[in-house]
Amino acid sequence: MNTYKVTSKISLKGSVTKEVIVDAEKQLKKLRKKISKRQDAMYAHGKYSMLVCLQGMDTSGKDSLIREVFKDVNARGVVVHSFKVPTEKELKHDFIWRHYIALPERGKIGVFNRTHYENVLVTRVHPGYIMGENIPSVKNVDDLDDAFYHSRMDSINEFEKHITDNGTIVLKFFLNLSKEEQKNRLLRRLNIPEKNWKFSSGDLKERKLWDKYQDCYEDAINRTSKEHAPWYIVPADDKPTARMIVAQTIYGALKEREDIVEPTLPAKDLAEIENWKKELNGE
Repeated sequence: MNTYKVTSKISLKGSVTKEVIVDAEKQLKKLRKKISKRQDAMYAHGKYSMLVCLQGMDTSGKDSLIREVFKDVNARGVVVHSFKVPTEKELKHDFIWRHYIALPERGKIGVFNRTHYENVLVTRVHPGYIMGENIPSVKNVDDLDDAFYHSRMDSINEFEKHITDNGTIVLKFFLNLSKEEQKNRLLRRLNIPEKNWKFSSGDLKERKLWDKYQDCYEDAINRTSKEHAPWYIVPADDKPTARMIVAQTIYGALKEREDIVEPTLPAKDLAEIENWKKELNGE
């Protein structure tokens, strides 16, 4: 899925494509079984983990994508973290700390539903949030200039390089939703009574900041898409298409690690297999 991989400078202005893959759901069913098998092998192999990072505007489909893509993976093989407003304890640490301690163990897939990138996205749109971190060098919001956020992006690059050097496969997906489709999805939440609970008046306030968010995403993606931790810009107006693209990318990354194989038994144990069978069948 290199079509969606960010390998050069991108612009998000007018970048949403109304892509629809006709047989996306059928392809997804096959892919998630393949992902499950590769995760089983990765667990037995015990040297790699995978971190899947999902970012996108409200209603971009992150929750349902997680449900559908990982439906066939062993429940103990995938761990999902949805990061909300930092807790009091989390604010007493650096901004990456809570993400570092949530990283997947070797053999497992970790999914970050909203990620460490919130610290250069939401906090850049709402710089007042940073004040709760009590950073010595930040006296007021005027200190939160581009250099501050670019320094944070440098820290993120170092963090991702460190974990990839230690066996974590990092894949980052921006679910690229159009503003018109977001409007349709918000209206759906209002028009369908059983969906009302998903709607928040805060969604409308954030929607008014759409262009600012797009600028922040564009800057962050351009500065942090690296070969060891690439971004993928996924057309998200059609949910089945987005899910299939993400699943294909995950499977491709697992498959290309050809050293991920199930371990074989020691020779002395292989020689005993027939004897063990006889012992069990003779009970």
